[in-house]
Amino acid sequence: MHFKRFTTFAAVVAAICATGMQSSRADDYPSKTVTVVVPFAAGGNTDTFGRLVAEQLDKRLGQRFLVENKPGAGGNVGLGDLARSKPDGYTIGMGTVSSNAINQTLYKTLPYDKEKGFAPISLIATLPNVLVVNPDKIKATSVEELIELLKKEPGKHTYASSGVGTSIHLAGELLATKAGIKMTHIPYKGSSQAILDVVAGHVDMMFDNIPTAAQQVKAGKVRALAVTSLDKAALLPEVPTMASIIPGFEATSWHGIFAPPGTPPEIVEKLSKEVQAILAEPAMKAKLEGMGATPVGNTSAEFKAFIATETAKWAEVIKAANVPPQ
Repeated sequence: MHFKRFTTFAAVVAAICATGMQSSRADDYPSKTVTVVVPFAAGGNTDTFGRLVAEQLDKRLGQRFLVENKPGAGGNVGLGDLARSKPDGYTIGMGTVSSNAINQTLYKTLPYDKEKGFAPISLIATLPNVLVVNPDKIKATSVEELIELLKKEPGKHTYASSGVGTSIHLAGELLATKAGIKMTHIPYKGSSQAILDVVAGHVDMMFDNIPTAAQQVKAGKVRALAVTSLDKAALLPEVPTMASIIPGFEATSWHGIFAPPGTPPEIVEKLSKEVQAILAEPAMKAKLEGMGATPVGNTSAEFKAFIATETAKWAEVIKAANVPPQ
């Protein structure tokens, strides 16, 4: 009896001590510079969003949040480094729909454990794509007319993307699957050259991130047929949604922030609350919305559930379109 009482008492004391240690660990964090890995090149949307959030974390938490770009292999190089980092909160990183949902199915092997994945901190923003066509190559002025044309001429017309397995590529595959059409995919190493070749008429059409495509639309160099978000886009308010034409069609790009697997939950929670507060600030919301993005900010659990849904959704598209594994 005495031994049982002692072990019970010891367990209670241990639990209290552990709770105290966790609280202390979160209270003291961060006490030095935090590295923010961006697994893509500088200047893109992921880099921009990461730097905006890092700058505000600097101010709110009183320590430097230093962005480090580690591009390569569709984000896998940087995410591999993130996964191998010490899980103490001093290395965190950005991720996207491609790197953290699509790649799970697209790549045969990944430089991190698919099961363990990462510790999701918060979803920063979603960004719609927009379907644009070269007006000289494609006379269709609506998605319905485009589908009718592509059914009459299967495989004849081309669409560009920023690379195999990107949300821009798979938006095209999703359209082909849902509409029962055939197009020829022309992958590029980035969206900048892809949209320029659509403008030049070397490729007929593409889905592109709305910030860059909107400039070409407003200049009259391409025609916008539909946006891929469920709601209309502020940058192109006159353009209909794909979902209003093809029910259930949604293919948004998204950007979030992660920690290595095994990072203490109290540190993840602290960072998540800070990111949510940053994204709720009117100035930050206005800045992101001005870029065509929708700021989000959610809990780690909500972000984890969102990623699971996105991973399953794009796995179905990849399999239905017979996209070869990379």
